Amino acid sequence: MSNRPRILATLDGYSVEGGFDRPYEPASCYSPTISLGRHAGPGDADGLWQDYEKVLDLVPSLGIDGVRITTEWARIEPRRNEVSLEALDRYKAVCAYAKSLGLHVSVALVDAVWPAWAGMEAWLLPWVAPYCVENAVRVVSHLGDNIDGVVAFSEPEVIVTRGFVHAASPPWRNGASKDCALAIEQIDDITASIASNEVVAKKIVKSSALVSLDDVSSALSSEETYEEIYVRSLVRGSGPTASQLGLLSKHNGVWSVSASKELLETLR
Repeated sequence: MSNRPRILATLDGYSVEGGFDRPYEPASCYSPTISLGRHAGPGDADGLWQDYEKVLDLVPSLGIDGVRITTEWARIEPRRNEVSLEALDRYKAVCAYAKSLGLHVSVALVDAVWPAWAGMEAWLLPWVAPYCVENAVRVVSHLGDNIDGVVAFSEPEVIVTRGFVHAASPPWRNGASKDCALAIEQIDDITASIASNEVVAKKIVKSSALVSLDDVSSALSSEETYEEIYVRSLVRGSGPTASQLGLLSKHNGVWSVSASKELLETLR
């Protein structure tokens, strides 16, 4: 029996779904700097909020095991204590559709984006932690048997170091090493609380790696043992968190495989 980890392509909601950080849309932690014109938001992105099924239809042909979908907290709880059942139901339908295609489905609960109401320095604010845990339990409970695996934070240390050390993402701090350590500590505590919840615990992915399309071979040959390897990304997306490469692309409204044969062979 092979010990090869499952290979899943990522779909990072904020950069691919569209519908964030514009008037009357869910606001994320990027909203203040987008409003100031510092950078562009995702805009309509690739429209996957409506097109998820069209994209998922192509995944079995790629030869990979499935997908990891980010359920965007900013969309699910756009205002504190105001939960969108419509968003939860849409994510449930997307995951159910992926399962119907025979795909393994994991979800990431927080990626590089969180709701604007949690503040740009969310991971230094103790009051944010219980809301984050509550959202995790809510999502996993709602999606139920339509998901196989759960990751609390897609890249916890990268989220923090980009924001507190390199000033490349919220909260745009440069060299704030002490606050960086405190933020990582809070994220670790949140992750532990999520993993200890009985609803979530049985689906937690205990070891995983997120790699770029160019680094798949290195990850597979690594001495590290992973349950799942997440390849970024199935769709490139738009905005400040977009991937550099995507396995699929859209031309004139039609989705198709854009990855090279050599890369697809590596994934298989």
